[in-house]
Amino acid sequence: MTVGEPDDFCRTDLPALPTGRLDPARCSVQALERGDSGMATASPVQRWLLVEQPGPWGRDALLQSRFDARIAPLLAERARREGVRVLLVRRPGARLADSGQRWGYADGRPGREGLWWSARASDADLLDVPWDGSVGTRSDRPTYLVCTHGGHDACCALRGRPLARAMPATDVWECSHLGGDRFAANVVVLPHGFYYGQVPGDGGLMVAAHERGQVALAWLRGRAGLPAHVQAAQHGAREELGRLGIDDLHPVSASRVPEPAPDVERWAVSLADGDHTVEVVVESRPSPEPVRLTCQAERPGRVRTWHWLSVTRRPTG
Repeated sequence: MTVGEPDDFCRTDLPALPTGRLDPARCSVQALERGDSGMATASPVQRWLLVEQPGPWGRDALLQSRFDARIAPLLAERARREGVRVLLVRRPGARLADSGQRWGYADGRPGREGLWWSARASDADLLDVPWDGSVGTRSDRPTYLVCTHGGHDACCALRGRPLARAMPATDVWECSHLGGDRFAANVVVLPHGFYYGQVPGDGGLMVAAHERGQVALAWLRGRAGLPAHVQAAQHGAREELGRLGIDDLHPVSASRVPEPAPDVERWAVSLADGDHTVEVVVESRPSPEPVRLTCQAERPGRVRTWHWLSVTRRPTG
């Protein structure tokens, strides 16, 4: 099978985010210099509660903000119980007075994707409202959350805030910790939950891709909620076959296969591609040496990186 030349949304040879004037000791600068791959590092969560809260956020954003201190731990407990990730959000550059006390519920599960916005009279309202899309106004456009949580890692603020202010999209928010600090600037696109890292410039290519119903493969970390080996398989198949649609390559099955070494993990993953099945073999390996994962890390840590070994497309049946 001959695959056409990829366009700018799936090229992987595009220049990475420049280090600019950031301190060379920052985790995101070091990650860029090492060429760290963010592939298959999206969050395991598939549902989000977005709570508008301008003003400063501490390291634990919900508990260390202007959100009602009596309600915050109760809300955190409900979120843990229901498997929902709480993110504080604010408009880029917003002041406390700009808050509309909005909150949103996003569902990224395949076939249930949606994002609904409501307003609360008090923070306590969030303890009782249903988190299922049955209340609020549905958003019909992609929503972009840019991690600017400097209280968690300085790189998120130093890279994220300029990106959030410059991004040419209708619905952009700053948000609290997304994970993967060394990949700043980090973005999640809702409702599908596509995670991006090291997003350069104003993020225009990423926005243009999603406005077309596609992913921007050059900076894609993966789709939230999918196991890492499935994220890696989708990435490999997208690059090899040029399948960039946000709903392309639905996972069908996955199984472990014999590994060539004790510290190597290998999987065979099947993906649906119309009337064909795409079989992808992926492998994860530990980093050759410990690396600094965050600016505040007290000691280096090892990470596992994913690679695809083969991509085969066959008729189904």
